[in-house]
Amino acid sequence: MEKQSTNGRTKKGSGGYSNITIKKETATRFRSYSKKFNKSHSEVLDGMIQYFKENNLDPFGEGTKIILESIKKLERQMMKKFDRLIAIIKNMEKTSIRPTYEMVLILYEAYVKDGRKPRREPVKIQEERMDFLEPRNTVPKTEHDRMLQEFNEYRKHCNKILNNVEKVEPMLGKPYLKINMGTGDFESLKSQLK
Repeated sequence: MEKQSTNGRTKKGSGGYSNITIKKETATRFRSYSKKFNKSHSEVLDGMIQYFKENNLDPFGEGTKIILESIKKLERQMMKKFDRLIAIIKNMEKTSIRPTYEMVLILYEAYVKDGRKPRREPVKIQEERMDFLEPRNTVPKTEHDRMLQEFNEYRKHCNKILNNVEKVEPMLGKPYLKINMGTGDFESLKSQLK
């Protein structure tokens, strides 16, 4: 597209035209291609030239290399972002999901030990999540604290019973120990030890 020259100056958009000699097959292909855009042949050709300039593309081979390199660069960036997402998900599983699961499991066990029947069936864990149930060498802190509290309560109860024991020395026979405990307390202790 040459700009028409009048009196040494060029007019832009003056409606002047210039002829370019191209093969008939190429002209036919270009006409059918430019019909897709509902624009004139001049506007389509001008847009194509502008596109090649802006993207620094060479239509004879180097342009495809530039496009492929940019696609590979985008792919590498996306893979890095996927790796970051995977790391975030693994961290969430390690710091949030697993401890929460263990706490819920402890609460459920305490609920079942309480003597009440659970209202619902326990949640079935998918095959992939079975690693949560594998035995480990460590005990979760909440379970350790619960066991420690139960042990302290048991020890207090035993000390209370021992404080109610008194030594009896009869005049005839061997000395023996007597526990000062009501029958209700005795029956309660029997049911706890079953």
